Amino acid sequence: MLMSVEGDLIKALADPLRMRIVALLAHETLCTTHLVAETGARQTNLSNHLRILREAGVVETEPCGRYTYYRLRPQALEGLAGALGELAATARATAAADRKRACT
Repeated sequence: MLMSVEGDLIKALADPLRMRIVALLAHETLCTTHLVAETGARQTNLSNHLRILREAGVVETEPCGRYTYYRLRPQALEGLAGALGELAATARATAAADRKRACT
């Protein structure tokens, strides 16, 4: 079963705009101004989504003058990918063994 940390991460990534932000940050470190231009989202809306991603450990910040740059933390995604991979392997083994609980 996924631990609550992974559950929180899944919730953070479940929003389409947050996934778009993650995809953009996978390619380069960007400031809020860049993200507004790339996504078309309003600054306040974008800031809220970035806060959620930061609290979930998906992104980290780097202050640069009056701007804040955001960088993806790949280890957060790797941890989730590993947990999901383990679930898939367990499901594959269960299906191969044709394990099922009897109904009573």
